[in-house]
This record gives sequence, C-alpha cells and structure tokens, in this order.
Amino acid sequence: MGASHSREELISDSEEEEYEEEEENYQDSKDDTPERSSSGRRPKTPSSLDEVAAKLEALKLKYPTSNTPNPSLKNSVKLYLHIGGNTPKAKWVTSEKVTSYAFIKTAKIDGQDGAEDGEESENEEESGDVWWVMKVGNKIRVKVGVEMQLKSFGDQRRVDFVAKGVWAMKFFSDEEYKSFVSKFNDCLFENTYKMESNDANKVKVYGKDFIGWANPEAADDSIWEDAEDAFSKSPRSATPVRANQDLREEFEEAANGGIQSLALGALDNSFLVGDSGIQVVKNFTHGIQGKGVYVNFDNGNQRSGLNSVHSTPRKALLMRAETNMLLMSPKTEGKPHTTGLHQLDIETGKIVTEWKFGKDGTEITMRDIANDSKGAQLDPSGATFLGLDDNRLCRWDMRDRNGIVQNLATSTPVLNWTQGHQFSRGTNFQCFATTGDGSIVVGSLDGKIRLYSITSMRQAKTAFPGLGSPITHVDVTFDGKWILGTTDTYLILICTLFTDKDGKTKTGFNGRMGHRVAAPRLLKLTPLDSHLAGVNNKFRNAQFSWVTENGKQERHLVATVGKFSVIWNFQQVKNGSHECYHNQEGLKSCYCYKIVLKDDSIVDSRFMHDKFAVSDSPEAPLVIATPLKVSSFSISSRR
Repeated sequence: MGASHSREELISDSEEEEYEEEEENYQDSKDDTPERSSSGRRPKTPSSLDEVAAKLEALKLKYPTSNTPNPSLKNSVKLYLHIGGNTPKAKWVTSEKVTSYAFIKTAKIDGQDGAEDGEESENEEESGDVWWVMKVGNKIRVKVGVEMQLKSFGDQRRVDFVAKGVWAMKFFSDEEYKSFVSKFNDCLFENTYKMESNDANKVKVYGKDFIGWANPEAADDSIWEDAEDAFSKSPRSATPVRANQDLREEFEEAANGGIQSLALGALDNSFLVGDSGIQVVKNFTHGIQGKGVYVNFDNGNQRSGLNSVHSTPRKALLMRAETNMLLMSPKTEGKPHTTGLHQLDIETGKIVTEWKFGKDGTEITMRDIANDSKGAQLDPSGATFLGLDDNRLCRWDMRDRNGIVQNLATSTPVLNWTQGHQFSRGTNFQCFATTGDGSIVVGSLDGKIRLYSITSMRQAKTAFPGLGSPITHVDVTFDGKWILGTTDTYLILICTLFTDKDGKTKTGFNGRMGHRVAAPRLLKLTPLDSHLAGVNNKFRNAQFSWVTENGKQERHLVATVGKFSVIWNFQQVKNGSHECYHNQEGLKSCYCYKIVLKDDSIVDSRFMHDKFAVSDSPEAPLVIATPLKVSSFSISSRR
C-alpha cells in the first residue's frame, strides 16, 4: 500500500555505465598484454605508433561509444526491461544498449513482416483492417493503443510502456524524443478514430469548441485554477489532505456469501448484496461492521421471493430514507439489461413487489437505474427514480398517473414512465449519475459524456466528445462542477465550469459551454502497476467521495482494478502545478495515488457518507468489498 509510482520514476545509467567501464577496462587489459608472434618479433616501437596515430587523426574517424546512437541506425534508442515486479529486488535492467524502433501499418499485429516505418503490406490499406504497430528491435511488437499505458518523462528523454512486460526506451536527443512522442500520438489517433491525424480530422472528432482536448497546450486552464481557489475556501479546508497522511485498516470481517455489490447508507446501516441474500451491517465513524439481519432471496414466506429472478441482483438502489431497496437483476447472464426489478422492504425483510418496465403498453428493458439526485435516498417520501437503456433516458414513478400508490397485490404492476426520451439508434448509453439538484450525466460507448439539465431529458445541454474509449461508469460531484468517467485503462476528470457571455460562471448542465472549455485531466496507473494488475483487469466504478450538502467538497477519488483499490487526492489532481504534470506531453495525467492490495478481486470500493468523517480525519472511511470479505480503512496522519 502506498504511492507506488515512485518505483519507476528514475532510470540511472550509472550501474550500466560502471558495468560498461569494467567491461572496457577488461578489454583494455587484454590489449595491454604483450603480444608475441610465433616468429618472436618485438612489438612496434613508439615512433611507429605515433606515425599510425597521426594518420588516423588525419582521417578524422569517429567511433561511437556503447551509449551513443549508431549513425546508420534509424530511430535508435536504449531499451530497458523492468524485472522483479513489486518485490524488494525489483529493478530496471538494460535489454539493448542500442536498438531501433519503427511504426508499421499492418494487419499482422502479432505476425512478422518486412515493412519499413510507415509502410503497409500490399492490399492491406484497401481492406481497411490495418493498424499502426510499434516494433522495437526484434523483442517488441505491439499495437499502438491506450492499453500500452505509455508514460513519458520529458526531462529524462524516456517513455515507459507495457508490452507483455514493462519496458522503457531512452532517446539520445531531445529532438528524437519529441519526434517519437509526436509520431506515437498520431498513430494512436488514427488507430482510435480510423482517420489520419491532422487538424481537420481533429475538428471532426472533437468539434471546434473542444479542440483543446486535442491540443491541450492551447486550452484554457484558467477554469481549473479558479476551481482550485474555490476549493481552498470550502468548508473543512482547514484540514486538507497532506502527503503525510495514509490509509489505515480499521478492521476486516468475513461476509455471509459471495458479495456482488455494495449499497452504502448515509443513516444507520449499509448493505452487502450477495449470491443468496442481503446482509445488513452497521455504520460507524471507523467503517462498517457487525452482522445484522440477513435477508434470503428464496425465503418461501415472502409474497414474491427472488427465486424467480433471472440471476443474482447486480444493482441495489436505496430509497425512502433507506427503508426500501430496489434490486435489479440481468435478464441474461453477462448482459446488464432487465425488464423489471424487485422492491425490498428493509424493515420487514420482505420483497413487497416485482415491478415491470413498460411504455405505451409495451414491455421495455433498462440497463441501469439511479436516484433522482445525490441525496434522494434520504427522502422518506421518494417514489421516483431514473432509468437508462442503450437509447432511453427516463424517470419512473411507482405511483399511478393520478398520484395514488399502486395496489401491490397486483401480480405485475407496471412502472409509470413520467418523463424521458427514446432516442434514435446510436446513442449507446452505458451509465449515468445525478448531481445534488437532479441534473444528469450520461456516459456512452463511443466515449461521449452528455449533460442533461433538470428540465429536459430530450437534448443535452453539453456533449463532451470523449477520447475514444467507452465510458463504463460515470460519477459527478454534488455541485455538478466535476465529472469522473471510467474507461478500461484510464479515468477522465472533466471540469464543467465556464463563463457565459455576461461574465457569469455556470456549469455545462445549465448552459452551452461554447469555446471556453478546459482540457480534461487523466488519472492513470503507471505502466508497472498496470502490468501488475493483470492484462484482463480494468478500471471499474470510479467515484468521488460522498457528500450530500451544498458547500461541501468531495476530497478523494477511488477506483477498482482487479485486486487494487486506487485512491487519488482530488485537490492534488486539480492542482496544475502538481509535480506529476511537469515535463508531460499532451493531456495532463496524474500518477500520484495510493493502492490498497487485497488477496482477492475487489467487488467495489467506496467512501462512506461525509457525516462519518471524524474530527482528526479529513475523509470518511473507505469500504472495500471482495466476494468473501469487507474491510474498512480510515485516512490518518503518519506518526
């Protein structure tokens, strides 16, 4: 556990240089050994050596050393390999003192071909199914993509990346380093959007208002600076998160069954949704603990048991002052869509009804549900919630059209579609979240993030273009000023603030942002941590810490990757002068985080409600659930 990025911050040539010096000295010592021929002739006299040396000097020959590029070798680099993983013996070793890289356009990503830099095999260009591949010597051949987790170090003329291992390349001049970064970004753009990287195509992808996303150096970052100033004036700013604060595990206990999801409450209880039922646990200022009531899904005494559910609920939504819970189960295993949900009365431990989704007399599906607003689960009279499908965004009401609660004795009551829109094909919605006032942010398969005001679900006030990777989860701060999108390989943090023509500061939920849009910031794992997390492990469920009160500011971000729970300091990420952003190319990427490593894959990581933060801690406890255990961590000062 700790800020693991430090493991790969610096590669020093000193060890290799010492090794090379020893090797050269050894070679010199052999050369110094008197040579005797079979004829027994003596070596040449010093005068003859001087004569040869003078002739050689006249020729002005240059002999490259082991640490300088070969003049005849194009795109020469020094290649390193990281070995030892996360052990005390971890280190960088020299793989090739001098080798070369090339970008090849080909359909044979894992194969071999003789194409030179920038060339493609015959007829591949016409087929359209070609990609840019980076080749380094005969050891590395990898498709250019965000999966490489390329990290650049301008001050070291170095890039690190993942390609069946963790590698680093050091360049022999600033020009060669900058040339590589530029070419890599061009290849990445073309592989992502299937069009050449040029200004015209970047305008097509991002739009004129968001061109700063493609050219961050030209983007207006003043909004970030203004937001940082506002943060310092927010309540509890007297106890900022400092670098000397760390996570401390308070306790860990076993769960009753395979945990599938985590439903944290802001009142007395939280809930662990498992394979066979729901376990109720108590909320404390140091985390969640204690085995309370356990509700079995197949309880025969319930009017409508969950034994009729297609699979284990994957989504649990608290409502009505946390006395009720909506349980959503996928219709088909492996897909999120469902045609209805179950309503659980937590106080009685019984399923009170099974709801169906329907519109105009036709059964429809939903892929996700959410509360009307950040604090809506605390409303004792709440009867509505939001629904999302691939091409639908709507509000559901558990009352009939006349506002009377429906008869729960009905076998299959149908939820009332009260507001929303059914879009034409192509929106490919994936996830959504709400602000404190009920504004809605929606993430899509194409990477776009749309903002809807509280008055309309038909047309987005703002649509951020994204960076090409699908948004699998999205969250937003209570005040709507910040959005956190999750992709498989990185998190994207977006500031929604802008200044309108009258000089007023607004969010993108309330108005069209125009051309003054700040570039986003990325949160990434280092190539080493990404490799240690495992090739099949992806970022999931990134979210802010939890506040439900105006004037309070979220202070941390947390996401899950395999067995890692990864935590960022929100204020640090927003700080434009933060050390992570020095000497970077392109969008600012933050690599300063803390990792909690568990023994099993993590189901979810979430901060408890802000009310559970104690006076000596700047943050509420962090709860981490694995299938069989749940742990609580507090942020405390190192002593």
